Amino acid sequence: MTESTQPLHIGEHTVQPPVVLAPMAGITNAPFRTLCREFSGGRGLFVSEMITTRALVERNEKTMQLVHFDASEKPRSIQLYGVDPVTVGKAVRMIADEDLADHIDLNFGCPVPKVTRKGGGSALPYKRPLLRAILHEAVNNAGGRPVTMKMRKGIDDDHLTYLDAGRIAVQEGITAIALHGRTAAQHYGGTADWDAIARLKEAVTEIPVLGNGDIWSADDAVRMMRRTGCDGVVVGRGCLGRPWLFADLVAALSGDGAGGGATAYARPTLAEVADVMVRHARLLGEWLGDEARGVIDFRKHVAWYTKGFSVGSELRKRLAVAGSFEELRALLDELDLSQQWPQGADGPRGRTHSRNKVVLPDGWLDDPYECGTGVGADAEVDTSGG
Repeated sequence: MTESTQPLHIGEHTVQPPVVLAPMAGITNAPFRTLCREFSGGRGLFVSEMITTRALVERNEKTMQLVHFDASEKPRSIQLYGVDPVTVGKAVRMIADEDLADHIDLNFGCPVPKVTRKGGGSALPYKRPLLRAILHEAVNNAGGRPVTMKMRKGIDDDHLTYLDAGRIAVQEGITAIALHGRTAAQHYGGTADWDAIARLKEAVTEIPVLGNGDIWSADDAVRMMRRTGCDGVVVGRGCLGRPWLFADLVAALSGDGAGGGATAYARPTLAEVADVMVRHARLLGEWLGDEARGVIDFRKHVAWYTKGFSVGSELRKRLAVAGSFEELRALLDELDLSQQWPQGADGPRGRTHSRNKVVLPDGWLDDPYECGTGVGADAEVDTSGG
């Protein structure tokens, strides 16, 4: 299944095909972005993992490493998470003054309880004036750089915010909006509501609308764009352990998929997957400046890369505690590397659970236009989501 799509324009930057790597904390660091970009042939937009505005303004050592981009990354795209308009403005001004990035994305999608209980993440758009103030400060301090935003449908089905947020975004000069078709209450469970993406696209005609949620394959991306009319797709969990998904997405959304079927897409053998795993670990080691730290950081990826292959529980455990490149390579060589791409490896991956209730500050839902309760600085934590 292929689709010839129009380019996505993010300010002066043209993204063709309109494919965006979703920011994921601890995942979409420079090494993983490098892999995804290589498989895409340099096509698409690859966003950094989420950076908290307070940590950036305070020049936290770990945060300053996260805002490092490889020389080949163009445009340099950074996602910020913030809850205080003044701090967001300072962080964006810092990016502009020091030329730290070419594009800024704002996160309003995080559903994690320790964030929403403080009024941050996917809880924040419910307070319309606060959302407007944050967007205003970001756009006005960006020095002409495009500012986009990523959000969810709302807190729950009784407190949907995405249409109001979309209108506010247009009024405040946001360049594009990405909508994850779930509420905060859904977390990562259930099925993404693509119809909500279509409704946002119908309501917001002035700027591009991107769709996010349940894109596990290139064909899913094509179906989302046809069904919703969205201007591009944002892919997160679907590429965990599968950076080559971006090759599939480019083929599908450029009309380049020979034959128009699944046979046009990447189906690596376990030998090919193993080579990517070792390269990923080495890139992490180079980025962190320490081989052991690189392999340790890579451990979280092992289960995603090997999903569906016959590995065995004991060897899988040993892979997940490898301490060096050589040990990782040796353990991989114990596998039957001739295994073909397994049928069960194309489905959902990553978090799939839901929550029954969103934890919010006391009185948060009393009035969407009253922000007297405020949002504390402790709402800014290093966590991911959207």
